[in-house]
Amino acid sequence: MTHKIPESVLVVIHTADLDVLLIERAGNPGFWQSVTGSLDAPDEPLLATATRELFEETGIVADGERIVLRDWQLSNVYEIYPVWRHRYGPGVTQNTEHVFSVQVPRDIAITLAPREHVAYEWLPYLAAADKCFSPSNAEAILQLPRQLRKMSS
Repeated sequence: MTHKIPESVLVVIHTADLDVLLIERAGNPGFWQSVTGSLDAPDEPLLATATRELFEETGIVADGERIVLRDWQLSNVYEIYPVWRHRYGPGVTQNTEHVFSVQVPRDIAITLAPREHVAYEWLPYLAAADKCFSPSNAEAILQLPRQLRKMSS
């Protein structure tokens, strides 16, 4: 088994009205989150990881024109939950997560990866933050309005 790289992306998917898409993890009922995923190789560009994970987990294609991923230039370092540490190399206990967002039309088709997620839901951003099991994911959602203002100025 190859170990996961302890560096990942978090992609907050939202509409212009700040509704946020959350997806429920397969095998962990009640664990709602945004798109997340680890680098496939140590030299994989973060934007490539975010683009790949967005497509793999939701079927959304970031084409760079109509659907554009935004790199927040923000990283979180957090402790990997013990239940998932076996996926990483011996002694690895922390992950570095890089935050992205993407604005999509509310009626965009969502196609979940059934081995990873079993349900999705659109929620106003405050409700979405409350529903996330991950503190860093919840915090990113809460920062969404400020980040969007910052990117538009």
